[in-house]
Amino acid sequence: MDRSKKQYRAETNKEKVLDNISGHDALLILKALAKEDQSIAKRIEQIAMEHLRDIDVENVASQVYCALEGIEVEDLWEQSGSTRYGYVEPSERAWEMFEETLEPFTNELNKYLDLSLDNEAKNYCAGILKGINQFSKESTSQFKDWAEDAPDEFFERVLDDWKKACKTPELIQEMEDFIKHSLGN
Repeated sequence: MDRSKKQYRAETNKEKVLDNISGHDALLILKALAKEDQSIAKRIEQIAMEHLRDIDVENVASQVYCALEGIEVEDLWEQSGSTRYGYVEPSERAWEMFEETLEPFTNELNKYLDLSLDNEAKNYCAGILKGINQFSKESTSQFKDWAEDAPDEFFERVLDDWKKACKTPELIQEMEDFIKHSLGN
């Protein structure tokens, strides 16, 4: 085999490795690189911050809406009513399902708050609120009928939790203006 074919195979194998490592493996590799070289660590942090600062309110809202809209009423029926362990109230289970669906989004919001990325947290929160609001106003899913007050309750809960963590009066005012002008609440 000539040199160019060996070189091509080596490059192809490198691409396969990068394409096939898991997210966990990638994180371990990234941490090892950062530990070995301070300039690489700074560059990783810079890229991470650029990524974290890119919050699209509309995209977050769309993701929240789609996640809530994707809750199947059949799943609610399967997980509620008479079970071998007793009776599960369907409306209570619907609220739990609503909360479980929002959990990845509220966890992401908390990440921004923990990193003191206050403006990004505000934008991410605005996206969550807009998605909940859209679900409340536009959804025709049967699931929504079982959790009638959940959208309003969780809207207020997410907003209140963010306000408690925010502590910046200007950002709180921006959020109130957003809610008033963009959501009509």
